[in-house]
Amino acid sequence: AAYRGAQEVGFAVIATTLVLIAVFVPLVFLEGDIGRLFSEFAFTVISAICISSIVALTLCPMLASKILTQRKDEDSKTTTDKIVANLRERYARVLDRIIARPMLLVGSLLVTIACSYFIFVTLPSEYTPKEDRGAFYVLVNGPEGASYDYMSNYINEIEKRLMPYVDSEEITRLLVRAPRSFGNIESFNSGIIICVLNSWSKRRSAFIMMDEIRDSLNDLTGVRAFPVMRQGFGSRISKPVQFVLGGGTYEQLAKWRDIIVQEIDANNPGFVGLDWDYKETKPQVHVEIDYLRAAELGIKILDIGTTLETMLGSRRVTTYIENGEEYDVILEGERDAQRSPLALQNIYVRSRTSNELIPLSNVVTIKEFADSPELNRYNRIRAITLESNLSDNFPLNEALDYLESLVSEKLPAEAIVDYKGQSRDYKYSGSSLAFVFLLGLLITFLVLAAQFESYIHPFVIILTVPTAVFGGLLGLYVTAGSLNLYSQIGMVMLVGLAAKNGILIVEFANQLRDRGIPFDEALREASVTRIRPIFMTGITTAAGSIPLLLAFGAGAETRRTIGTVILGGVLLATFLTVFLVPMAYALFARNTASPNAVSRRLDEESVQSDAGTNVLIDE
Repeated sequence: AAYRGAQEVGFAVIATTLVLIAVFVPLVFLEGDIGRLFSEFAFTVISAICISSIVALTLCPMLASKILTQRKDEDSKTTTDKIVANLRERYARVLDRIIARPMLLVGSLLVTIACSYFIFVTLPSEYTPKEDRGAFYVLVNGPEGASYDYMSNYINEIEKRLMPYVDSEEITRLLVRAPRSFGNIESFNSGIIICVLNSWSKRRSAFIMMDEIRDSLNDLTGVRAFPVMRQGFGSRISKPVQFVLGGGTYEQLAKWRDIIVQEIDANNPGFVGLDWDYKETKPQVHVEIDYLRAAELGIKILDIGTTLETMLGSRRVTTYIENGEEYDVILEGERDAQRSPLALQNIYVRSRTSNELIPLSNVVTIKEFADSPELNRYNRIRAITLESNLSDNFPLNEALDYLESLVSEKLPAEAIVDYKGQSRDYKYSGSSLAFVFLLGLLITFLVLAAQFESYIHPFVIILTVPTAVFGGLLGLYVTAGSLNLYSQIGMVMLVGLAAKNGILIVEFANQLRDRGIPFDEALREASVTRIRPIFMTGITTAAGSIPLLLAFGAGAETRRTIGTVILGGVLLATFLTVFLVPMAYALFARNTASPNAVSRRLDEESVQSDAGTNVLIDE
């Protein structure tokens, strides 16, 4: 019995194994962050599938032959056996009714696809689900030109307001730094506080604390302070929305930015902590030289430049040696006398004709203005980047669509739109994962076609995929989930998990037809016989996803997303494919034969031909 049982399911096990491997192979070729994350996942799953298949075909039959015992009478049947027998009888009666109605198949598929599309366009979309990563940042931005003392006072005040969270042990450590940059730029108008959180069981959600901290810091008028969750991909302190606006001069870009910001402030509260990287806040002085006046007074332009460099900056003029050490001699003006642009009136330059000191204000004109400390470009064009956090009920796809609609409605046609960071990953990952899904579907079909030596049988099996995808989308809809990187990977997994049910029915129906059993009887017996292993494998797969749904702690949000997709997809596919596959097989595969039947017919024809040849030789 163990030998015959293994022989009966051997083809189905091999076919299921190859299908699952085929589904995961395209994940290996993904690039970027997605590729680094899921290539290892794909290799791990493929290895596990291969080893488990070998065990299923070797160790499991051997253990079954040694451990299982034969039942001698009907009374020895367990309660489960009686339940399954009753289920088979009811299932057989329903199956007889629906197989005779092929249009029911078409209608059910159309309804499934329509419902899937409705849920797909209804669900919010984002790159990754919001994760409580155990730490978050509080970014502090001050006015341009702010001193270290100015920022230090505000940083200390913010730290004082965060200390109650430390006292309650929700935050275990605060790492405070001002300025935020670690370079050599003499800019002190920024700061950062890293909040390291306690373990998940000893605190509230990080997002609840971030909302409280954001509200408590809104009354600080001298700086802008806002919390940002660490990101799993890309820059750790970047915000999810990074919208790039380009295509004009910086003055035009600033006007376009103001239009978008005003629309957001007036009409959309979903953007939280909106900021941009082009800020006309850095005070600057533009010095215009009167060349004719300078020439009349005998002052060279080089002397004006050197004087400004020396007095307002510094200049090394020579070196001297003392005690064997060489030292630089640096000239610079008195900093206390340079607090305002009026200090230029106290700077003199020597005339080369009269050798007199001429006030610099006689030959230059001063214009004060404010400009951005950085002039950024993106893809070699002038650009301004708008970045923002999002409220809980405002997904990333709606935020980007809203910004794109503002650009198309409010800005001229020459405005160019692009994305950075997580927004860019979201825009381009969707197309790559859709390609992977379709490629996995195609490879699965071709693998099944090679095994069944038919295009009809794989087509019947592939029809189980829409039901699984509908189940996964329905699970996300019921649990208020979102379409993201992890849920889409779960959809790819469902292709292989759903095809398994179809393989079990189609392959066994082919076996029965090979034995000479009529088509309708073979289909009925195959479906009724295989309903128990289909339910067993479906329920165990669904049960294996329950721990993902109950996950708590680090990475719980991502695991919960995958668990929801697998649970919903497998359960719905399990209960629908036991009807869908027989209907599709009856509709499309009635005039087909399995590879074994073809081989058996060829062998019989060969035997008959050999017998006829022997008769001729005898005669």
